[in-house]
Amino acid sequence: MGCSAPFSFNGLVRHYFLRNRPWQGDIQVNLVGKKERKRQSHEIAESVRPFINRLAADVGAHGQVVEVPPGPPVLSTLVLEIYGPDLSERRKIAESLERLLTRTPGITDIATYEAVEQPLARFEVDKGKASLNGFSAIEIADTLRAAIEGVKVGLAHVESEPEPVDIVVRMPKPARLNLETLGKICLFSRFGRPVPLAWVTRLEERSQRLPIYHKNLLPVSYVVADVTDRLGSPVYAMLTLANKLEKLRTPDGKSLEILYTHPPRLAKDWALKWDGEWQITYEVFRDLGLSFAAVIILIFILVVGWFPSFRIPWIVMLPIPLSLIGILPAHWMFGMFFTATSMIGLISGAGIVVRNAIILVDFIELKLREGTSVEEAVIEAGAIRFRPMLLTAAAVFVGASVILFDPIFQGLALSLMAGEVASTLLSRTAVPVLYYVIMKRVVVRETAFRGV
Repeated sequence: MGCSAPFSFNGLVRHYFLRNRPWQGDIQVNLVGKKERKRQSHEIAESVRPFINRLAADVGAHGQVVEVPPGPPVLSTLVLEIYGPDLSERRKIAESLERLLTRTPGITDIATYEAVEQPLARFEVDKGKASLNGFSAIEIADTLRAAIEGVKVGLAHVESEPEPVDIVVRMPKPARLNLETLGKICLFSRFGRPVPLAWVTRLEERSQRLPIYHKNLLPVSYVVADVTDRLGSPVYAMLTLANKLEKLRTPDGKSLEILYTHPPRLAKDWALKWDGEWQITYEVFRDLGLSFAAVIILIFILVVGWFPSFRIPWIVMLPIPLSLIGILPAHWMFGMFFTATSMIGLISGAGIVVRNAIILVDFIELKLREGTSVEEAVIEAGAIRFRPMLLTAAAVFVGASVILFDPIFQGLALSLMAGEVASTLLSRTAVPVLYYVIMKRVVVRETAFRGV
C-alpha cells in the first residue's frame, strides 16, 4: 500500500511505478506450476474478476485484474485515444465513452486517465515575517512535513515481523486533516519564543493541477478497458461498438472521426483512435501479410526458373489456398482464434506444400518427356508421388505436435498440422487435374509441333 511494487517491462508500459499514493495498492499473485493446477492462468483471472469488482464497488474503490501479457505489453487491452484541442471537451467525450463501455456486455475494468479535481491547500511562506524570527523556508517546510508525513525516530523489533519496523512519530489523522490545527503548530524563534505556523505563512486553497497527456506531440485523453473471455479479442468489441461510436459528436456538432491505424495529423483535429492490443494486432498482421506476399513472389520466381513456364507456377502454388481449408476449420474445432502464430504457421507451411506440388509437376514433366500421354502422366503422378508427399506431411505433423498444447505456439502447430494434412490430401488430385486442364492444349500443341 502506498508504494509501487517491483515492476517488469509490462509495468513500465502501464505506469505501475506511479502507484505510490496512500490510497493505491497492488497485490501480485504468483500461481503454482502449471503441472500442479488444472486451470490456466487466464481462466483463474476470469473467475476472480467478478469477485474483485464487487469487492471494490462495495467500498467505493476501483479494482482491476491484470494478467502478464504473452506478447508485447500495451496500456490496456482496449485503449481509446481521444484527440482534440480542448481539454474540457475531451473529458466530456471520455465520460460519454465510459458510460457507453459500461453498458456494453463483455467489457470490464473500464477506467479513464482523466483525474478528478482535488482541493489543494498550500502554505506560502511570508519571507518577511520568517526572516524577522530567524526561520528559513526549508525549516518551515520540514516542520510541516514532519507533522503530516511523520519522522522516523527509531526501530521496533516485533516478534511477528522478520525485519525491524520503523517507529514514525506524527500528528493524529484528525489533526493532520484540519488546516486550522496545522496553523497552530509552533516553531521556536532564535529568541526562544514559540511562533505559530499561521503567523509566518499564508494559507492558499485552490484546485490541484490535473495532468495533461500528449502522444506524438498531440493532446490526448485515454479511456481504457478489458474484454472478458466471451469476446477474447479486442476486434469483436470494436465491431460491437462501431455503430455506437458514430453517435459521438465534436464540440462543433460534427461526427467524431474514428481512426484505426494512425492518429490525426494536426492537433486541431478531433478524432478517436483505437489503440492497445488492436494496434499490435494490426501491425503484426500487416507485416506478416507483406512477408507472405514476398514469399509468394519469391516462390513464383523460383518455380519459373525451374520450369520455364509462367503457367506452371500457378499450378504449383494451388496447395497454399488449399491449406486454409484445413487451417480455418481446425481453429474452429479447437475453439482457438487465428493469431499471429497461426499466420506464421501458414507462411511456414507454404514452402512445404509447394514442395509437394513441385514433386507432382516434376514427375508429370518427366513422364511427358518419355512420351507418355498427358492423361497417363497425371494419373501416375497422383498415384506414385503420393507416398513421399504423405511422408512429408507425417514428418510435419509429428514435429509440430510437440508444441500443439503450448498456449503461445498452439496456433503455429495447428496451422502446420492442419494445413499440411488438408493440402496433401487435396493437392494429390487437385494439382494433376489443374495441370491437365491448363497444360493439355500446350502439351498437345508442342507434341504436334515436334511431330511436324
